[in-house]
Amino acid sequence: MNTLFFGIVIFLIVLAVFDLVVGVSNDAVNFLNSAIGAKVARYRTIVIIASIGVFAGATLSNGMMDVARHGIMTPLYFSFYDVMCVFLAVMVTDVVLLDVFNTLGMPTSTTVSMVFELLGGAFAIAMLQIFHGATATDGTLLSLGDLLNTEKAISVILGIFLSVAIAFVLGSIVQWIARIVFTFTFRVNGRTTAQSGKMGGRLSSSLKVGIFGGLSVTAIVWFLLIKGLKGSTLMTPEVNEMISQNTWLIIGGSMAVFSVLMTLLSAMKLPVLKFVVLLGTFALAMAFAGNDLVNFVGVPLTGLEAYQDYTANGNGDAQGFMMRSLMESAHTPAPYLIAAGVVMVLALIFSKKAQNVVKTSVDLSRQDGGDEMFGSSRVARTLVRTSRSMASSLAMAVPSCVSHWIDSRFNADAAVLKPGAAFDEIRAAVNLVLAGALVALGTSFKLPLSTTYVTFMVAMGTSLADRAWGRESAVFRITGVLSVIGGWFITAGVAFILCFLVTVALFFGSFVAMAVAIALAIFLLVRSHLKYQKHTMEGEADKLFTRIVRCSDKEECWTLLREYVNQTIKAHVRMVTDDYETLTTAFFCEDYRRLKHVTINVDHQRKELKRQRRKQIIALRRLDPIVSVEKSTWYFLIVNSLSQMYYCLKRMGESCREHVGNNFSPAPSEYANEFLVLRNEIMRLYLRSLDSEAASLIRNDAAILQSSLSDYRKRIIHDIQTRQLNIEAMTVFLSVVQESQELLSALRHLMRGENKIENSLSQGL
Repeated sequence: MNTLFFGIVIFLIVLAVFDLVVGVSNDAVNFLNSAIGAKVARYRTIVIIASIGVFAGATLSNGMMDVARHGIMTPLYFSFYDVMCVFLAVMVTDVVLLDVFNTLGMPTSTTVSMVFELLGGAFAIAMLQIFHGATATDGTLLSLGDLLNTEKAISVILGIFLSVAIAFVLGSIVQWIARIVFTFTFRVNGRTTAQSGKMGGRLSSSLKVGIFGGLSVTAIVWFLLIKGLKGSTLMTPEVNEMISQNTWLIIGGSMAVFSVLMTLLSAMKLPVLKFVVLLGTFALAMAFAGNDLVNFVGVPLTGLEAYQDYTANGNGDAQGFMMRSLMESAHTPAPYLIAAGVVMVLALIFSKKAQNVVKTSVDLSRQDGGDEMFGSSRVARTLVRTSRSMASSLAMAVPSCVSHWIDSRFNADAAVLKPGAAFDEIRAAVNLVLAGALVALGTSFKLPLSTTYVTFMVAMGTSLADRAWGRESAVFRITGVLSVIGGWFITAGVAFILCFLVTVALFFGSFVAMAVAIALAIFLLVRSHLKYQKHTMEGEADKLFTRIVRCSDKEECWTLLREYVNQTIKAHVRMVTDDYETLTTAFFCEDYRRLKHVTINVDHQRKELKRQRRKQIIALRRLDPIVSVEKSTWYFLIVNSLSQMYYCLKRMGESCREHVGNNFSPAPSEYANEFLVLRNEIMRLYLRSLDSEAASLIRNDAAILQSSLSDYRKRIIHDIQTRQLNIEAMTVFLSVVQESQELLSALRHLMRGENKIENSLSQGL
């Protein structure tokens, strides 16, 4: 039995490595999004600085908070078998849950997931003990309060609500003030961000940047002292007491010294804002590794220590040996910390999922327009309408001169961002400084503010203050923010419930259930990785759109748009052809499963076309207005034709799926065989449209085939009236023929629009 438990402990440690990789992929957004979004340096440079911070934080940390030992459960009343069930359930649930969020590109909190998983697993064991009448050493019955420590979970929930609301509001206020002071056309490093090239006075600009830099560096240094080094080997009780007694002296002195220093550096045309952003990135990365390392390795290392205690003192009685040793505080050996730091750095450098999660945060806060990752929701639309109404009422109360002056400070069109940047260095610095200050403040008040929640909501608040959420994008950005926030709250509930169920299954299923859980975790991780690889390959094809949005040369935009439109047409024509073949074949073969799959697929592709249409409208805006209006006429004809194809398949699929699902009689084989000949001709015509063949020839052939289908449809109607045929089957079959005619009509319109736009595109600007 000891060998089996040893195998479980080894698996926990191996799973901890995956957890480190997944956790870093999730939490990388906390310290990378501002530097990457502002393009203060190359991606490699940013990652190197963040990696140094991560490694320093991991090696200086004591490696474990006691939450994994006795922060949630009271191990005095938990046996070794109970603890191993809880720990295995926590690790299986945690890796799967975080991997799902990362694959979806949604940042979540590793702290919340771990705490609620521990709470769910410990709650399951506690309920089982209460049910079996567990007693303390003095013979009194144990209650839920004796077995669990719910204070930690309540403080985390409180931290969630506080961090979401406070971070968003303060982010909006601080960024609004910063933009009033600097505008979008500030002078920095001896250059200006204004399109006009006009720069303000060197002295006033250096003074503003210097004071802003001094405040920022002071806040970051204070954040490092309070949060980044909290619990590290350097933060001795004496040092901590010295900092507490001289708080205002340290803050005031740092502010004065750093402000003077930054003013001088700015006057010397050195990159002060770049330094602030990179220093903030280092500080947040260090704090993340130093304080959140327990979220990834706390449970496995506690399980290892429990196993060592059991083998030394348990006498083989896994269900009778109580974990009194876990009531003591832990001290993690340095080699474990160094190894964890190395894994975290490697994950940060090579993880594609980390880049995906960062992309979600950056896209929701970028200054310019572009592809919106999220759709529209009813709640978002209501919030936008309400906010606009309130803003209009407020604007009426503000004097017009004041309103015009404020608008002039927020003229983003007069500024030029760095190539590929989503926002400027002012907003990036505010994001990092305010996030660090809020987390440090929460830590000093014993409130466990989630770093993920704070950094994300500050970024959303600053983007709102910068008026990055325009009328064309506000509803999509708000939908995205609500989706992310909803995912955070769902994390807690899902983590608790799922870990509760897994713990119960492991407790009663013993080693068989543990083996199944281990196999299931491995299977889900592999499947999730394969799905993510496929998703990444699909996303590569959309890089062309990003080039169009960021292109300033209208002729190059024209060329890129032509290529992008052609790619879109060919991709959707291929999908329509495949879906049409699958749908008709499944109908005649009475394959309900394939019919269900293809109807769902058609609906998904129709929504994807709608999303691409919105993106290509944005691309059309990059052209000359006169040219854009001329070409958009034929472009919309193309998109409407593609949309009509999907609606034909949707109507066809719904009627066929209902017919086959009800097990009604199939269409007679003589009609089906004759139709399949015509169907194959339609498919060949669609595939011909992918080549460079003349559009007029395809349109003529489509008209001839339409005529043949029309004659065939009339014969079917005649046979229904004169022969004893199944009315239900022939009615559905007749709709298939009619929708096939509509597919040909849509193809003719598509070829007409493609021919027109191709001829106009070839003429150039």
